[in-house]
Amino acid sequence: MSELNDPRVFFAAERTLLAWNRTSLALMAFGFVIERFGLFMHLILRPGDAQLQRGVSFWIGLGFLLLGAAVAVSSSWQYRKVVRTLKPIEIPTGYSVNAGPLINLLVAALGLGLLGILFAGV
Repeated sequence: MSELNDPRVFFAAERTLLAWNRTSLALMAFGFVIERFGLFMHLILRPGDAQLQRGVSFWIGLGFLLLGAAVAVSSSWQYRKVVRTLKPIEIPTGYSVNAGPLINLLVAALGLGLLGILFAGV
């Protein structure tokens, strides 16, 4: 439990959550780019192929998407653990402590949705 009685502790935790949010978004974007680049290379190298095979880049891209979603979920969980240790004086009156984790969980859900779309081949 914090003994500082300073709202800056809460805002530091929130900045950390947002930094992890950016990290999860970057991991998901990187995974999408890797997956699509593999598809692009496959089309260029074998233009007559009707059936596309899933290569290594497909699985690595999906791995990055899954890692990004996991980072978003785990950072939300970690943030909630930190906020529970704070005293009410350290959280500004009327400030929502749930907005950041909800956005992170939404990002994770959208990342998993993208993962499903890519895996299904739509």
